[in-house]
Amino acid sequence: MRYSGLKVITEGLFGNKGWKPAWRNPAPKPAYDAIVIGGGGHGLSTAYYLAKNHGLTNIAVLEKGYLGGGNVGRNTTIVRANYFLPGNQEFYSHSLKLWEGLESELNYNVMHSQRGLINLFHSDGQRDAFARRGNAMITQGDDAILLDRDGVRELLPWLDFEQTRFPIYGGLLHPRGGTARHDAVAWGYARGADRRGVDLIQNCEVTGIDIEGGKVVGVQTTRGPIRAPKVGIVVAGRSSQVAAMAGMRLPIESHVLQAFVTEGLKPVINHVISFGMGHFYISQSDKGGLVFGGDLDFYASYAARGNLPMVEHVMEAGMTLMPMIGRARVLRSWGGIMDMSPDGSPIIDKTHVEGLYLDCGWNYGGFKAVPASGWCMAHLMATDTPHEVARRFRLDRFATGHLLDEEGTGSQHNLH
Repeated sequence: MRYSGLKVITEGLFGNKGWKPAWRNPAPKPAYDAIVIGGGGHGLSTAYYLAKNHGLTNIAVLEKGYLGGGNVGRNTTIVRANYFLPGNQEFYSHSLKLWEGLESELNYNVMHSQRGLINLFHSDGQRDAFARRGNAMITQGDDAILLDRDGVRELLPWLDFEQTRFPIYGGLLHPRGGTARHDAVAWGYARGADRRGVDLIQNCEVTGIDIEGGKVVGVQTTRGPIRAPKVGIVVAGRSSQVAAMAGMRLPIESHVLQAFVTEGLKPVINHVISFGMGHFYISQSDKGGLVFGGDLDFYASYAARGNLPMVEHVMEAGMTLMPMIGRARVLRSWGGIMDMSPDGSPIIDKTHVEGLYLDCGWNYGGFKAVPASGWCMAHLMATDTPHEVARRFRLDRFATGHLLDEEGTGSQHNLH
């Protein structure tokens, strides 16, 4: 079924009785050409591009819960390509280009809104650093505008420019940055993959990875064994646990990252705003809620919930930046399980087991990377060679020292 405005009107006139399920609910087959473990944004986009770009249709996505129930539905929905280092730059630039054509590609409204992202700076040194970053973004082919204090005030007049500790000197505007509807992205890729013949199998937890003679031959699941010569691990914060089934110890720590949303309000925030000194970022959803988040909870955990001290820290940062937020009522919060790498950059690579592939280490960057992650992981699984824009995301860089430390904070997981 193709979605269109005419279809919406027609269904509305006739009681909405003609809609069909967006995807099938198949039983697992005994064998597939490839298996993707993880039914989140990255796993679903991997399956979609395996089918679309490489013609593989005998594929299964195995999800232990329901599709889109993990990190892809537990984030602050920011989309951007404002990276500085070679390796990250070209990858996220490619991802943003995919975002810009995604709704047409999937025939699905993911509510991609390029409202612009503003990173604030608070000192002369930070101004110089953001000027350098902006020049690097422009060189890469993306967009960046350096705003002075008056330029930021014109766009965001309700910020507290005179805060004593971190006065606002200006900001770096990334006009093509913005937001998207997180669960709609998962649903769009799921629908697209299903239409190309991919089996999306929910409530099917992987309990083991079968390896014979150094090659992967399949997986064990709660719904029985499934054979496949190629298996991709795309499970975000659960990466270490699943990789351990293949005898691997990954350089990954799993941490909790909380996010919050307020009651619906009239439009007030037209951009995404990043307040680095308070590690606070905020935007306004289409329903009017203020969506914001902050730092990690700074302890390793697999719990999809956070602690109250970090809630207090995030609220303090919000009040420091924009005191008017104190009048809004927080409706709910949630926590995502972040797969943190030592240098803050991801891993898309083969493993020591033939036919076993790894996509993890997304830190804070998982949601905006969904299209390019799937594109590059599908290329890797189909051709056994890394895609050009992901060639630096090697697993062995932590042994060789070729790190991609975007923030320059050193080799410590929770600092990225």
